[in-house]
Amino acid sequence: MKKVIHQANTRGRSVYDWLDSQHTFSFDQYYDPERVNFGALRVLNDDHVAPGQGFGTHPHKNMEIISIPLKGALQHGDSYKNNKVISPGDIQTMSAGTGIYHSEMNHSKTEPVDFLQIWVLPNQRNTHPTYKDYDIRPLLRKNKMALIVAPDGSAPASMLQDAWFSIGEVEGGRSIDYQLHAMGMGVYIFLIEGEVKVEGTTLNRRDGLGIYDTENFTIEVIKDSHILLIEVPMA
Repeated sequence: MKKVIHQANTRGRSVYDWLDSQHTFSFDQYYDPERVNFGALRVLNDDHVAPGQGFGTHPHKNMEIISIPLKGALQHGDSYKNNKVISPGDIQTMSAGTGIYHSEMNHSKTEPVDFLQIWVLPNQRNTHPTYKDYDIRPLLRKNKMALIVAPDGSAPASMLQDAWFSIGEVEGGRSIDYQLHAMGMGVYIFLIEGEVKVEGTTLNRRDGLGIYDTENFTIEVIKDSHILLIEVPMA
């Protein structure tokens, strides 16, 4: 039997509205141990940053982090001397491991930057920190979900977790059939733009829905939509 957790209106908030980071890294918001994640998915930040602004240098430890620009130019810097500007069509992964300091700034002085930053709990702790960026533009095709993160080498990026990320723009009137990769997995559906229906629940822009205890599900695309799927272990 499919189990569904629905969370609407996640813009500017984390995966659940009781986990309200707004990318402030205020960990006192994460107190309740029973409500801190969807399986291995820890946080989904939906960030809008004004020109010349951003998140100054701050630490992370034992967390797998992926940033996905949606608009504008995002500049990353860290304590391992990585410095990179990424834009829509690029993704950035960082394995914080034993500890890393980094910053994210709007590279533009005139245009805002919108980006998603997603934190996933690792399956290994205290590893050496790493940073990588990838150009996923060759994978992006209209009406196709592009696999951008996978643990088995089938996608450009991976992380220290059995996690699969897919992203794509799909026209209204079509549907997406999704097959989970293993038992004990769940999928968090984040609707970047558009309107879809899943298991009888309608999602609109910046809505999210988690689904688990199933082998597959179908997304009915009502309006042209930009969709992110995050599959992670639930235990």
